[in-house]
Amino acid sequence: MAAAVERIVVQATAQDKKAIAAKAKRLGIPISELMRRGAFDYQSREKDAELASLAVAAKVAADRAGASIDDALAFIDASNRRIDAMLTKAAKRAARKVV
Repeated sequence: MAAAVERIVVQATAQDKKAIAAKAKRLGIPISELMRRGAFDYQSREKDAELASLAVAAKVAADRAGASIDDALAFIDASNRRIDAMLTKAAKRAARKVV
């Protein structure tokens, strides 16, 4: 890890400082490392809203795709029934001609 070259002062209540120090100790890392990791991993509410919006758009697209697949399968099923009916009719005609 690169040597620290700048200092950032963070204001905290005595209770928060104790909780932060205890968490760093549990993790086996210095408080400064815990604070750096927390700062870099922080996601703003705006980012959460953007992700939620993307999730909604993905769900809408998936629902549309599912509906399109259902429509295609229904069309194929109807087409197969029409083909079966034509084949049955043709087989009956062929059987009548043989007799």
